[in-house]
Amino acid sequence: MARMTGKVALITGAASGIGRAMALRFAAEGATVVLVDLAEGVNETAATVVRSGGRAESIVGDASDAAVIDRAVAAAERLGGLDAALANAGISGGLTPLAELEVAEWERVLRINLIGAFVLVQRAAAVMIPRRRGAIVCTASVAGLRSGAGGMPYSASKAGVISLVQTAANQLAGTGVRVNAICPGLTETGMTQPLFDRARARGTDAKLGQLNPLRRAAEPDEQAALALFLASDEASYVNGQAIAVDGGLSSSHPVVLGHMA
Repeated sequence: MARMTGKVALITGAASGIGRAMALRFAAEGATVVLVDLAEGVNETAATVVRSGGRAESIVGDASDAAVIDRAVAAAERLGGLDAALANAGISGGLTPLAELEVAEWERVLRINLIGAFVLVQRAAAVMIPRRRGAIVCTASVAGLRSGAGGMPYSASKAGVISLVQTAANQLAGTGVRVNAICPGLTETGMTQPLFDRARARGTDAKLGQLNPLRRAAEPDEQAALALFLASDEASYVNGQAIAVDGGLSSSHPVVLGHMA
């Protein structure tokens, strides 16, 4: 039997990239999916699910807007009850140096990446607690683990998501609701597409992901695979964790192979 048969999953940032891969994978495993994104492409993701024989409902809206999330949660409840919530929506914020960063840019990135995740965690938990079960999965990043994988606002926001997952898991102790995070490494998505495009234009795309032991970047579906596991009953004893899916990048300190100093 498919791992998500009879379950309903709410996924934000589902118009493209990892969120779209999550939607397709969850639907393939039997879930009814409620999809949220500010981009109109979320409707096409839902249509793809339906064409494949699944059930999907899409909502175009800002995933950091509590009213949008309330609407999505209500849709999930109407479709059978919210079993899994995936706070995946996010933006990169660019690589502006410290001295040039504006407060407004920090606020924009934190609102979407961190406050948006908080809103979904809070709203999803509220409807899961009475059922004494449910799984919440947030998309953090290896940039939230340590420096070197993103700009300052992005990295801080993802570190905040990791802390949110850890503290929420403990706040929800005894409720049956689990909260975990995936921490993607370099993955080809709309957010990272300019990097991949530049590398291909220069003919250096073979170097993408060269710092991790697998020597390659990830595909969105490889991130979705862990999210599916964490949302499934197979992960029933996994809680409060932030798991890196980065080809081994975060397993090492910066090093030149063959040299320890």
